[in-house]
Amino acid sequence: MARDRKPFRRRAHVIAASVTALTVGGIALTEVPAFAASKPKGHDVSSHQKNVDWRSAASKGAKFVYVKATESHTYRNPYFGQQYNGSRTAGLIRGAYHFALPNKSSGKTQAAHFVRNGGAWRADGWTLPPALDIEYNPYDKRHKCYNMSNSRMVVWIKSFSNEVKRLTGRRPVIYTTAHWWNACTGSSRAFASDHALWVARYNSSTAGTLPAGWGAWTFWQYDNSGSLPGDQNLFNGSLSQLKKFARGS
Repeated sequence: MARDRKPFRRRAHVIAASVTALTVGGIALTEVPAFAASKPKGHDVSSHQKNVDWRSAASKGAKFVYVKATESHTYRNPYFGQQYNGSRTAGLIRGAYHFALPNKSSGKTQAAHFVRNGGAWRADGWTLPPALDIEYNPYDKRHKCYNMSNSRMVVWIKSFSNEVKRLTGRRPVIYTTAHWWNACTGSSRAFASDHALWVARYNSSTAGTLPAGWGAWTFWQYDNSGSLPGDQNLFNGSLSQLKKFARGS
């Protein structure tokens, strides 16, 4: 459905590079950048994937997943329960993300809607911190930054983050691209010190130049298709570090 479109993740300006097949017992699991083959592999899903076969995803090497919970201040993923709870039952570390529409309502309003509808967090080692998906406007290509100035966008993100922190105790992970971030926040460095980065960059051997302020990525969405349902991701560390990150320690 339209609310689950992720259009800029298919942008043509990404840089092509070689990839290698990660295999177990000679069976290719997915195409991943060669240097990152040993990092924990995961994915993200939305209502587009409907009811996911979580046992199959786990058998193909998935260690974590982010599930779309909400968008703007009204929408909730109708498959959220099956996806969020089913992934945990299959042994995946899972978290929820919110698709931002900053032109529809305040950051505080959207954060409250998100946390009420799946974006909560607890320090159990199996729940990833809430995530904010902020990217090009999928509904109006003329206003890719939602017709907002850089300063207003920064204020919106801060409002969202502050409310998520107040309600859950964690700052949200920020999902974006360097191109969007630098264009729509004016290369703001206000978030890098206390927000983990989930960067999107496809068809590349590296995550490339990061959004302003960040020196490293925590999650990298490196493709929009592969052996796992939805988009393909890596965690920048070991499995034990992933569990520690989930706990907030």
